[in-house]
Amino acid sequence: MKILWIALYVASILLANLTLDKFIQLPALGDFPAFGMLSVGTLFFAFVFTLRDKLHQFGLPTVFLAIGLALLVNVAAAIWLDTPFRFIAASFIAIAASELADTAVYQKLMARAWLTRALTSNAISVPLDTILFTLLAFYGVMSSQEMLEIIYADLVFKTLIAAGLAVVLALGIKREPTVEATA
Repeated sequence: MKILWIALYVASILLANLTLDKFIQLPALGDFPAFGMLSVGTLFFAFVFTLRDKLHQFGLPTVFLAIGLALLVNVAAAIWLDTPFRFIAASFIAIAASELADTAVYQKLMARAWLTRALTSNAISVPLDTILFTLLAFYGVMSSQEMLEIIYADLVFKTLIAAGLAVVLALGIKREPTVEATA
């Protein structure tokens, strides 16, 4: 089962990176001029945060293994597909920073219920990943307005998808024994 969760995690990041420069212009909402430009990659990447939280049940070494495999697979795919360096660097930096921040927050909350750990850690990693990636990948290539639209739409969709998946997975998780917090 561990291999399946690792594979889903790595595949989600790979699919996100393969579609990171494809966008969907979302419709206006009332007087709000534009809901934003949604990166197609967001639809895949939103699963990453909660899948990684799921990997914690197999231990921290498994989490770091999955992060490392995802980075290696994605850098190899990007080089093979001749992906522009700015996307490779932006993806690597954003994934490394957000995944490590998420893991640190998740680990500090080990005495809490799984859903609390997942939602709280995602509340840190989703904005961190979204802002870092968008600024590093598109600064100087897109206007500030376009980048703000991407950040806004990506934050909304990543948060909704990651939270929805967390709730679905939490419904399937047997009551875990709580770990006493050490202070």
